[in-house]
Amino acid sequence: MAAPNSNGFLSSSTGCPAGYGARRGSRNISRSEVDSLVDDENQEGVNVLADAGGVSYGDYLQLDKILTAQEPQSRIQGKEVHDEHLFIITHQAYELWFKQVIFEIDSIRDWFMKESFKETRMLEVIKRLHRVVMIINLLVDQVLILETMTPLDFMDFRDYLSSASGFQSLQFRLLENKLGIKTEYRVKYNQSNYQRVYENKPKELAALKASEEEPSLSDLVQQWLERTPGLSDDFNFSARYKETIEKTLEDAMKQIKEEKNVTMKTHLLTNYRKKKEQFDSIFEPEIHAALVKRGERRFTHKALLGALMISMYSEEPRFHQPHQLLMALMDIDSLITKWRYNHVMLVQRMLGSSQLGTGGSSGYQYLRSTLSERYKVFIDLFNMSTFLVPRHLIPPLTEKMKCILRTHNYED
Repeated sequence: MAAPNSNGFLSSSTGCPAGYGARRGSRNISRSEVDSLVDDENQEGVNVLADAGGVSYGDYLQLDKILTAQEPQSRIQGKEVHDEHLFIITHQAYELWFKQVIFEIDSIRDWFMKESFKETRMLEVIKRLHRVVMIINLLVDQVLILETMTPLDFMDFRDYLSSASGFQSLQFRLLENKLGIKTEYRVKYNQSNYQRVYENKPKELAALKASEEEPSLSDLVQQWLERTPGLSDDFNFSARYKETIEKTLEDAMKQIKEEKNVTMKTHLLTNYRKKKEQFDSIFEPEIHAALVKRGERRFTHKALLGALMISMYSEEPRFHQPHQLLMALMDIDSLITKWRYNHVMLVQRMLGSSQLGTGGSSGYQYLRSTLSERYKVFIDLFNMSTFLVPRHLIPPLTEKMKCILRTHNYED
């Protein structure tokens, strides 16, 4: 195979990113000129580059492998069911997109794992996270294609699936682990660890265990958040924020004491106690640790403060991109939850609520349990709004901090 031209803009290739031929210029051409192109010798369909030793479209994409990878079991058994082909194609497409998402997540993790993650990489990280968001959004909508089947259509070939189940998707489990879902938060599969599905496949089981032991995206993001400017230096965001909250609660208590209506006073006092308890959980590391132990929080205490500071001062130039990163992480979490929900609704539509899944799970009931917050990796970011204060109450930045947040130091 001929070596690619390293100077892309000098390349003689006539292909485009979408796989179509070259444009003949941006000038508008008349109908007669279009007709004349029909007999143009350049329209004879000869791929000059292929004749010169270049790779063809089909060979480049290895279509001979992809397009022959659909083997409906109903066809093998001599009773081909039309919709099984759609079922296979759709799930193969899922697996290809899972592969791409893992590829993007791994590249981001690799950058974060370097000793010095430079801010110059942030734009590329955000771009790749947004790409993941777009892919998962596509996967959410892809469920709608399967919904063109009726329950009877699915029943025609369901028995041919034997024990094959989406629960056995290794790539989806790898993706969950690489994002940051911990084993202890998973719902038991038939009262067993989810790894049991792969116990007879050593290579897959090894990959799964490795994904549990490696730093997840959540782990790495937390380490990055712990280095947020303003947490450990002279500014001391936590102390200033606590001072603001204490003043706000003090004013609220004065209002409660002055309230004459007993019912309203009781209501205000209840809200005050609830709010104080919430804020105590972010000021007191011990309370935060207890919430983490109960599974109500995931982030470290310092990482949570870093995320809160970025959220509050997101309008400062240096926090623009970090804030976008946090938003993208929430988008990913949200879309995966939507995908799970659509999957649950599809299963209920096809099987009802009581039939067992093909893999032996409780089907609908098991899938519905995965919609709980235990499967949200970045739940702390979703709950961040609990601790936000109105703009006029946000602690003002010192001159030094203004300089830090309005100047990028790429050596940090």
